[in-house]
Amino acid sequence: MYECGDCYRRFPSGWRARDQHCNATGHSIPDFECFTCYEYFDDNWERSQHMHDWYHLPDEYYECAICIEVFRSNAEVTKHEVHNHFYCRDCERTFNNFNNIKMHLNSRTHRGEQITCPFCKRHFATATGLAHHLEGAACPNAPSINRDEVYKLVRRVDPHGMISKKQIGWTGSATSRYEASDRAWNGYNWECYFCHRSFGKLESLNQHLNSPAHQQPLYHCPNHNCRLDFKTLAAIINHLESESCSFMRFEQVQKKIGGIVRGDRLLTF
Repeated sequence: MYECGDCYRRFPSGWRARDQHCNATGHSIPDFECFTCYEYFDDNWERSQHMHDWYHLPDEYYECAICIEVFRSNAEVTKHEVHNHFYCRDCERTFNNFNNIKMHLNSRTHRGEQITCPFCKRHFATATGLAHHLEGAACPNAPSINRDEVYKLVRRVDPHGMISKKQIGWTGSATSRYEASDRAWNGYNWECYFCHRSFGKLESLNQHLNSPAHQQPLYHCPNHNCRLDFKTLAAIINHLESESCSFMRFEQVQKKIGGIVRGDRLLTF
């Protein structure tokens, strides 16, 4: 006998009458009802076990590749495999945790290279990759664009400081290049005299000194519950892509990067 999942009214005439009642009242069918009979359960595992034991599997169903749970659609089973088993069905590969599989699903392997540099037309898998490309002055068609120029561009489309920090009196990063001397050797490693971080090679120390590591942060997270500071556009974009503060979805970040690099409209989230 089929039941309404909200008011528990029973319908001896069958599931059609129950579904008609639910559609008319806005009520729901039980969450974990067997696909082919009236019984329902506390969770999907119990439902799936019942369906296997009693051969109640319908003609069309989707079974998890890891456990016995079954679902009504391919989207449902994919979501289950990713969130419960950290399993990628396309690659037949299992990951150690949810963050690892999320990074994998957002990588070039699954998303391709859909982000295009507006200057050299090189393709990137993520918005972070494009930001690194521009801030590092790596674009052959726009060699003058660097971290400072990117910040100026962002400030133009973000006048209200949604992600960019208002740096009063800011004139740009230091133009001179730092070069560590032999005095940076502490007897064991090459040591940064700002943060005392150690490096195995002198060139690694010089690369560190000329990176944004000791420059002022130019950006902040737009989430008022987070508000972390970042020194590069690539860093804040990577933070948003990770969805660690749940401010926006990965897909939304990819769409926003176009408006930032073109500079043709105000930045909104």
